[in-house]
Amino acid sequence: MARGINKVILVGNLGDDPETKYTQGGMAVTKARLATTSVRKDREGNTQERTEWHRVTFFGKLGEIAGEYLRKGSQVYVEGSIRYDKYTGQDGVERYSTDIIADEMQMLGGRGEGGGGRSESRGGGERSERPSRPPMRQESAPRREAPPAKSSSFADDFADDDIPF
Repeated sequence: MARGINKVILVGNLGDDPETKYTQGGMAVTKARLATTSVRKDREGNTQERTEWHRVTFFGKLGEIAGEYLRKGSQVYVEGSIRYDKYTGQDGVERYSTDIIADEMQMLGGRGEGGGGRSESRGGGERSERPSRPPMRQESAPRREAPPAKSSSFADDFADDDIPF
């Protein structure tokens, strides 16, 4: 297997309103800060909280939706990949940044909490929706059901010459 996996799943709250800008080609680029908090008990039994802040970037249609519907405090589920960048600042010092490039987003919480239950991913085609909420999750192709399983055994389906290894 020559390829690796770079997948991030985050559930947290936005620290401020997202900021949307557009490229010269008209593509939306929305950036947001997402806080995730974990809770654990130390040796003395005291509760310890740790909050991590993540920079999340949404592109295209997903960026438009994130910019329009997400607000400070919104609880959101984000799926994407992690990207590390290195650049030289105006002062000549090398700097590093870590960003999450979102592929999918699910708004959590009620409408009063900045949520709304909408979801989105990069791609085409529509997917089923929750009642009373507009569809927003898209995939590249519609899902099809698997054909019914045959009653024959695995050995009947393959000859030794058909196995590629």
